[in-house]
Amino acid sequence: MNKSPLALAVIAGTLALAGTAQAAFVEDSKSSLTLRNFYYDRNDKNTANNNSEASEWGQGFIFNYASGYTEGTVGFGVDAVGLLGVKLDSGGRDNKAGRDRRPGQLFPLESDGSAVDDYSKAGLTAKAKVSNTELRLGTLQPKLPVVNFNDGRMLPQLFEGGQITSGEIDNLTLTAGQLEHAKGRSSTDSTSLRIGGATSDADSNKFYYAGGDYKLSKDLTAQYYYGNLEEFYEQHFVGLVHNWALPVGALKSDLRYFDSSSDGKNASAAGRGEGYVSNGFWKAGDANRGEVDNQTWSALFTYTLGGHALSAGYQQVDGNSDFPFLNQGDGSSSYLITDVQINKFASAGERTWLAGYAYDFAKLGVPGLKASALYLSGDNIDAASGDNKEWERDLRLDYVLQDGALKGLGFTWRNASLRGNDSTDLDENRLIVSYTLPLL
Repeated sequence: MNKSPLALAVIAGTLALAGTAQAAFVEDSKSSLTLRNFYYDRNDKNTANNNSEASEWGQGFIFNYASGYTEGTVGFGVDAVGLLGVKLDSGGRDNKAGRDRRPGQLFPLESDGSAVDDYSKAGLTAKAKVSNTELRLGTLQPKLPVVNFNDGRMLPQLFEGGQITSGEIDNLTLTAGQLEHAKGRSSTDSTSLRIGGATSDADSNKFYYAGGDYKLSKDLTAQYYYGNLEEFYEQHFVGLVHNWALPVGALKSDLRYFDSSSDGKNASAAGRGEGYVSNGFWKAGDANRGEVDNQTWSALFTYTLGGHALSAGYQQVDGNSDFPFLNQGDGSSSYLITDVQINKFASAGERTWLAGYAYDFAKLGVPGLKASALYLSGDNIDAASGDNKEWERDLRLDYVLQDGALKGLGFTWRNASLRGNDSTDLDENRLIVSYTLPLL
């Protein structure tokens, strides 16, 4: 099997490290094993006989290793991640007729639609550092406004590519990179990249991104990022984050604006005819059907006082297409204030209000216990039948043991309900028990 230039570069970097390892490379190494026990339950309410229940349970193992750097002007290192998911229960078969639990949320599927007994994947990252600038090549998990890896299931999503991050200028962090493939959170396959709405054979192996965060003051940060999925879209992002210490409590303001337009094949009727299209709404006969055209802005304000946190926000999606982001259809994340447990509220024309409340029980003498509630209401969604609506309510409870032999053992319950005439009505529960064991 032919190896890509990226894979060859990672292997070459690793072999070079083996011959030049020095004390700092070993002494600064860190590794850990995270155990994540995940139970997932979902009910689709407005399907035939309500027979689309998904009920799955699995045990995830997440191994992370990060070396130090070799000594010298240019320091070299290597990181590694190993992921294993083991099925504990998964129900029946996907697309089986009649009432049945259907897998597909936590595990890959066999050819007959049943869940595999276990699955695994791994990634290697070669890294080099000069002063305050770091180059990473191989497996990446970016968390930026224009690309955001997903960790919403038993095992996280992985990307493959290269990234450089520089902090040479005071108060300014610059980041640039290119992604080529992704491994879904419940998959072992390395797939090409696309957006929601594109056909499975319409994809790209080039996602470019660049931008930076600049601290204008200790309380105010300005952001600009650019993203380009070749053949699909270009995206500009501008953001401001401000923290304001009030005489009583504190207020955080988070302002975001995205401007997205078509690129490559998505910009032509011929290319869209090949499947390079976006989800969205266009009137009958519109020659631009499927073309990326989106402007999304939002504002989120969070007031904290003691253990209380009260949030309120608004988001508006303008343009004919839905908000575009990397989405291979196997679980993805976007940098939207409305990207919540079930839904993203990112449809063309959608206006969303949200309100939330959270409390940290440490203020009442119960450290490690936190609870939150969030409600989102979206309307004005462009649709042939008129303006569609939807709402979601999320509840979350977390507790982490603070001492004893099992210090750090965490318990999470997440419950959500989605209703509306623009999506399938859902009720969902997630129960997660997690523990991270330091190895080095």
